Amino acid sequence: MDSFSHRSIMSSGHRIHLVESGPADGSGGPPVIMIHGFPESWYSWRHQLAALGDAGHRAIAVDVRGYGRSAAPTEIEAYAMTALVGDVVAVVDDPEVADAVVVGHDWGAPIAWNTALLRPDRVRAVAGLSVPYAGRGDLRPLQAFRAMAGDELFYIDYFQEPGLVEAEVEKDLASWLRGFYFTASAEADHTAPSMGLVPKGRELRERLQQPGPGQMAWMTDEDFAFYLGEFERTGLTGGFNRYRNIERDWVELAPWRHAPITVPALFIGGDADGPTQLGRSAIERFDQTLPKLTRSEILSDCGHWTQQEQPDAVNQLLLEFLAAVH
Repeated sequence: MDSFSHRSIMSSGHRIHLVESGPADGSGGPPVIMIHGFPESWYSWRHQLAALGDAGHRAIAVDVRGYGRSAAPTEIEAYAMTALVGDVVAVVDDPEVADAVVVGHDWGAPIAWNTALLRPDRVRAVAGLSVPYAGRGDLRPLQAFRAMAGDELFYIDYFQEPGLVEAEVEKDLASWLRGFYFTASAEADHTAPSMGLVPKGRELRERLQQPGPGQMAWMTDEDFAFYLGEFERTGLTGGFNRYRNIERDWVELAPWRHAPITVPALFIGGDADGPTQLGRSAIERFDQTLPKLTRSEILSDCGHWTQQEQPDAVNQLLLEFLAAVH
């Protein structure tokens, strides 16, 4: 990772930290902007930065606002989807970047999908990992989540009250992070009660499993130490504030209700990934929502952390996609 370079750009007065690899002259194809999810950082793309850079692409991994070295505004509304799309467009508009392919994982996938939806003029192609493109639903998100969760709370609903989940996390940040990463991976016991549901009056950590010896090899001690160090420094409020905008997003994105994404697209999911499985109906509608879809691939023995759990498979799929849209 010593070969990666770091710099920042400005987006609507906010600093956005970028980590880059590969040639700056565009000789290997279009730049690739990679957007991480929760609770991660640019570092989740470490394997892709290396592979895409070595293949001649200019690979750019973003610290989403609220994470890492990027700005962390205090206002919840600063994390609305339209604001985060603006940050991606600011990267594309940077004089050193143009005509980019945008790739996102977890929350980064909706950011990537919506960037392609709102600004197809600035995005050559789009790829989403874990979270399929579904478009804006007809039901308010919290209404849908509460109908699905029954007597419990869907985790996104649990995250809505500012300070509540932060207090839970701060009791033991290391165990919460480690449990969150492991429980969403392919190695966890998926017959156990879901981490996506929180009993009312209880805490999410009660549903988190901890890895045993030899497990979670895809995240080394060094990798985990990097994430832990980032969140010890920044906290997780910026990440949680993304969830606190889902109702605002639903209102602001109303003009694009049922609108398809018109640029070439790729989807990669995991057969042991909760969001991929919850999104099965969205995947079945790809012929309507992603009319220029080139491929939809569900990786075997892959949990939620797609590009970290199966980096070689993801790298190959991305490189094939980039060659097709070059």
